[in-house]
Amino acid sequence: MDFKPDLVSVNPLMVAPFALLLALIALAPLFFSAWWGRHYPKVTGALAAVVVAYYLVGLHAAPHVWHTAREYVSFIALIGSLFVVSGGIHINVKGEATPFANVVFLLVSAITANLLGTTGASMLMIRPWLRMNKYRITGHHVVFFIFIVSNVGGCLTPIGDPPLFLGYLMGVPFWWVAAHCLPMWAVGVGVLLLMFFVVDYRNFLRAPRSVRAAETGHGESWRFTGLGNLFFLGVILAAVLINNPPFLREALMVAAALGSYFTTQKSVHDSNHFTLAPIKEVAILFIGIFATMLPALDWLQGNADRLTTAAPGFFYWGSGCLSSVLDNAPTYLCFLKASFGRFIPPEMIPQVAHVVQTHGADLANLTGPYAVEIKQTFAALQKYDAAGLSRGFVSTDEIQVAYLLGNLKFNAYIVAVSVGAVFFGANTYIGNGPNFMVKAIADHQKVHTPTFLNYVFNYTIPFMLPMLLIVWWLFFRT
Repeated sequence: MDFKPDLVSVNPLMVAPFALLLALIALAPLFFSAWWGRHYPKVTGALAAVVVAYYLVGLHAAPHVWHTAREYVSFIALIGSLFVVSGGIHINVKGEATPFANVVFLLVSAITANLLGTTGASMLMIRPWLRMNKYRITGHHVVFFIFIVSNVGGCLTPIGDPPLFLGYLMGVPFWWVAAHCLPMWAVGVGVLLLMFFVVDYRNFLRAPRSVRAAETGHGESWRFTGLGNLFFLGVILAAVLINNPPFLREALMVAAALGSYFTTQKSVHDSNHFTLAPIKEVAILFIGIFATMLPALDWLQGNADRLTTAAPGFFYWGSGCLSSVLDNAPTYLCFLKASFGRFIPPEMIPQVAHVVQTHGADLANLTGPYAVEIKQTFAALQKYDAAGLSRGFVSTDEIQVAYLLGNLKFNAYIVAVSVGAVFFGANTYIGNGPNFMVKAIADHQKVHTPTFLNYVFNYTIPFMLPMLLIVWWLFFRT
């Protein structure tokens, strides 16, 4: 994932197209669904064109548009390739959709999200999840899957969610996230699983006893077909780590998707009810989302330093609330850089760079107002970035991350931004890419999914919000 180019000064009124698109996604299916179903591509394209024209003609900021276009291509290449490849893997589930079996399935899927990413785990596990609950499927099955598998579950590795991968590129060590976010992950996933069990148990009891006995019998077994697609899945996951040359990553993903599509047996696709309709809908809507949220993200990045206070809780709630409706990766970046500006003396950075260039030769005799902080930062670089020290160069971002890592009282800020950006992405359908994909797949299989507003009022507020408050109270209140 790349960093954004230099900021431009945007007119706050240009956030209006994003707000309008968000309102249409939320309200149009309720009040004029037939019209929206026919015309949403044109409406989405028109709103995106307004913002793109503003950047190209009004601001002469073509690099911003180009950068966002590249981010969109990367996003849709990842989402689309995982959708196609996972559609070629059929998991025949055992007919035991008891509440306990469902909890175990969600827990295993949450752990898998850290290995395949929330997108990969969501695309792979949503179809068997819908099948194993088909005789009593309701909205809570889809929403809790989004909460746990598509978002909160992927908080332990940089592979798990894009914000954490961005932090990894900036210098946050790969396993540091797991070591420091594991307590929040355990509480978040545990609370949500407990809530789900209570809701699902009540749903289970409402099914007639004869139906429960038939559908949770022992006549079926777990069976996997299309396992050759695991090779293509591995290609996609390996491609995620490639940054240069441009578009090689996306080309490999597309090649993997094509290889999967043309080598998968038709019977496997038929068993998964596989069509390209869900990814088409997501691709169109997210063109508009990526384009129209440009002014909001640029304003946020330009003003993040004005929004900061000294409390980790602010970073948790700030990065989280904005990640509910904006791309959580740049939101994470904005708040992480805000913590840099809040806590790191700018004049200290060149001093650390000098110590790195001299391989710490004068470190023992170092004096001055920042001597302790410089030694702590260098010690963190020794621990986490030995390769950079050996070549005598580390980036400014890596130095700033090392400063926060080396001073234990600042560790909480990295954790707060990481947990906020990942967890809060579950709060709306557009909070994270996999959310809308899961909804689209469920809709295509005729599963009744909540509308945008029902999702927020019937699930986010009564279930996600209490969990988020518990995490804040336990870990970020002070």
